[in-house]
Amino acid sequence: MSGIFFGLVLTVHVLVGVAVIGLVLVQHGKGADLGASFGGGASGSLFGASGSANFLSRTTAALATAFFVTSLALTYLASHRGGVSRSVMDAATVEQSAPASSQPAKPAGPAQEIPK
Repeated sequence: MSGIFFGLVLTVHVLVGVAVIGLVLVQHGKGADLGASFGGGASGSLFGASGSANFLSRTTAALATAFFVTSLALTYLASHRGGVSRSVMDAATVEQSAPASSQPAKPAGPAQEIPK
């Protein structure tokens, strides 16, 4: 059940991230308003002269908030998954503390037949 929820939150996270990137690319910079005032055709947009800034800014803010919330949710879900060690160093410590065999391993094959 936790894996399904993790996958769902991850999918939403990626989609929201792509939407934020798209909205930021659609918005025009502050310098674009100056060009529109001197006869540029960009002032008559789909949302009106001032409506686009409010709509796009609010939508971007809402999507950015959703991105941060899904980031926190993914962090929480990843840290509370069962059966996974908490860090790479914990896994390395477990491998080093494994008991070594008392006899050295003997190589097999033609390497044993080489005279010294």
